[in-house]
Amino acid sequence: MTGKQKRARLQILIAVLAVITIVAAAFFIYTADYYHADGSAAAALVSDSRVTVEQSGGDLVFIPASEPAAGLIFYPGGKVEYTAYAPLMRSLAEQGVQCVLMKMPFNLAVLDINAADGTAEKYPEIGSWYIGGHSLGGTMAASYALKHSGELDGLILLASYSTADLSESGLKVLSVYGSEDGVLNMNEYANDLANLPADTEELVINGGNHAGFGSYGAQSGDGAASIAPEEQVKQTSEKIISFISE
Repeated sequence: MTGKQKRARLQILIAVLAVITIVAAAFFIYTADYYHADGSAAAALVSDSRVTVEQSGGDLVFIPASEPAAGLIFYPGGKVEYTAYAPLMRSLAEQGVQCVLMKMPFNLAVLDINAADGTAEKYPEIGSWYIGGHSLGGTMAASYALKHSGELDGLILLASYSTADLSESGLKVLSVYGSEDGVLNMNEYANDLANLPADTEELVINGGNHAGFGSYGAQSGDGAASIAPEEQVKQTSEKIISFISE
């Protein structure tokens, strides 16, 4: 190899490393800017006589005081701190559903679609399992459900839609969103309804918005809710309990 060839190869290597460095820096800058859980989320993580909150690896498990009627694996929304969903998980656990809130790498469920693997096996006493998620987390949960429909009873989508075709999956599906949601792409939502079973249940929470399913404050681009986040969580948990109980 001539000196000229060596210099050319070195220049190519330097250029490739520069591109990798720029991409990595952009990724870390992007993921460092995320929505943080607020004080009400922190309060929901405290165990009491009705719900025990435990860590399992990085995930959080909300265990009802009574025997669980079902289990729910939940994927958080994109760039949202997963503990922001603690109030909703606690509300469900208080009504008999054991919830496993998944911690995602860099707060992005798309980086670990298979996070639910092995969760149900840890709790063999629970015979009925659902998976769900908020926004991007719901879409990733739907993709997981497609490949594991035989292991799950249903799917719960909060301000989300399924790009995976679940129309013949045999899964029960519930879709919930707020009337004031300014983040959910309603055109995509409408187009992808065909991917869900014909008997999919839908609930529109009057006055609710995109961020109201979690406790992380206002979200960029979202509509203004006319109900409190606590009310949106209450209505959502009541509908989920009814859906699971059917």
